[in-house]
Amino acid sequence: MKTSRGLEYIELAGLFFLQWMALSIWLVPLSNVLEAHGLHALRPYAFATGALAAIISPLIFGAMADRHFAPVRVLRWLAVATAAAMALATFSIQQGCSAGTVLGLIQVYSLCAAPSSSISTSIIFSRLQNPKREFGPIRATATVGWMCGCWLVSALAADASPLAGYASAATWLGIAAFTFVLPSVPPPETKTRPSWHERLGWDALVLLKNRDTRVVFLTAALYSIPLAAFYPFTPAQLKQLGFQHASAWMSLGQTTEIFAMLALAGLFLRVRLKWIFAAGMGFGLLRSGLSALDSRGWVLAGITMHGLAYTLFFIPAQIYVDERIDPAWRVRAQALFSLMTSGVGNLLGYLGTGWWFNHCTQTAGTRWPLFWGGLAAAVGGVMVYFVTAYRGRGPAKS
Repeated sequence: MKTSRGLEYIELAGLFFLQWMALSIWLVPLSNVLEAHGLHALRPYAFATGALAAIISPLIFGAMADRHFAPVRVLRWLAVATAAAMALATFSIQQGCSAGTVLGLIQVYSLCAAPSSSISTSIIFSRLQNPKREFGPIRATATVGWMCGCWLVSALAADASPLAGYASAATWLGIAAFTFVLPSVPPPETKTRPSWHERLGWDALVLLKNRDTRVVFLTAALYSIPLAAFYPFTPAQLKQLGFQHASAWMSLGQTTEIFAMLALAGLFLRVRLKWIFAAGMGFGLLRSGLSALDSRGWVLAGITMHGLAYTLFFIPAQIYVDERIDPAWRVRAQALFSLMTSGVGNLLGYLGTGWWFNHCTQTAGTRWPLFWGGLAAAVGGVMVYFVTAYRGRGPAKS
């Protein structure tokens, strides 16, 4: 590998590292921060703001990056806006503002942050020569960034402190500065003036006409529903079991995530894509089952399985989208995938699992076996749908 190519890899890895570090610094301790400031009732709604934002903003900014502005430039201004919104939301929590004000500012933050993942992913895919071989190791740096964010939160003793929000805002400013290192590639010129339908990115829905693409996107949305319970409720279970520094313990899931990402290139050569997807959902079922046992060792084992449950489904799905869809649609396609997973799936997941958590919680405490057992059954149902509906026919090996 030439030096110039090596430097390019460092740039791409650095982008993912910083972005996922910024996300984890805020998302992982959020549940405990809200509870520490008397806002525990906001927990499912605060997480749902990210899902609602993923329905609204990624397609709009994806269409902008595909047609009007260089993706790097769009990401830069989104990072600045996200940092400002993050600081305001954190300040409102610290000052004891009303629940409505706090939730509104968290929603503004989410609207700014939601498009960043799909835009960064499209920037990276556009610069890879062999995504099946190269994307996994680069994506692993995002996981390392997520873990470093968790460790930083616990090192700062900010597991329930607004300090976590300010640290996240500073990291977003770092992302904005880092974009000046990345080459800015302008979008292709278009001779026709796009309609409002196209400006909003809704023309990307035409991609769902393909059967397998439709099955993958729908499965991703459905699978995201039970998986959404991981970050809002696992820290609460850890706390009830007597664990300190929940954010650091939650990073156990990223250890297996890194391993899975490094192994993806080999798996693509030996295993059909369909069964890689199915394996990811199988680990998701196992994760919920282990957490349902509600003891210290089994819950930690369940957290560790989360990395495999996430990576073996969602990362191959992103590669699937990149390989089977015209490059002119690259940002919109990744944005549509984000809408289906981080948007529709997580919105239903945060609200639905919040309702299920309340149903499983009594005066004596939460019935964790019932809570996680019900979610394991949901994952099993999604897995059966995918295995029976996905055909695995297309231009790439699947």
